[in-house]
Amino acid sequence: MSDREYPQRPIVGIGIVVIKGNQVLLCRRGKAPNIGSWTLPGGAQDVGETCEDAARRELAEETALVVGDLHFCAHVDTIRRDAAGRVQFHYTILDFAARWQSGEAVAGSDVSEVEWADMDALEPYALWSEAHRIIGIARGLLA
Repeated sequence: MSDREYPQRPIVGIGIVVIKGNQVLLCRRGKAPNIGSWTLPGGAQDVGETCEDAARRELAEETALVVGDLHFCAHVDTIRRDAAGRVQFHYTILDFAARWQSGEAVAGSDVSEVEWADMDALEPYALWSEAHRIIGIARGLLA
């Protein structure tokens, strides 16, 4: 059992939608939960760290990319219960949108692959419905 399972309170997660032209950056998760799934880059906020600092740190750790201005996009609550109905995972995720500024995307910590995906052809990635919603909001913010 990880230190994030059966938490006493929600864990703040940070997500970031990185857009380059008509492409969005996706990461394949290398750790639980949802290992092997495609998602947006991000991770947990550390104590003493601002949300924006956490977004930039997680992006650098997972992809080695640098982005321009960050724009708050939306939030997502994800609560997963075990067979007995106890809360096993509880994340409140704050998502940001940004345009790619520099760097080549390479898989770093917590991810096994990174890929620039055409925003109009995301079906092969089997993204969570909330990821589709967040990407749509980010497109509007950065249009």
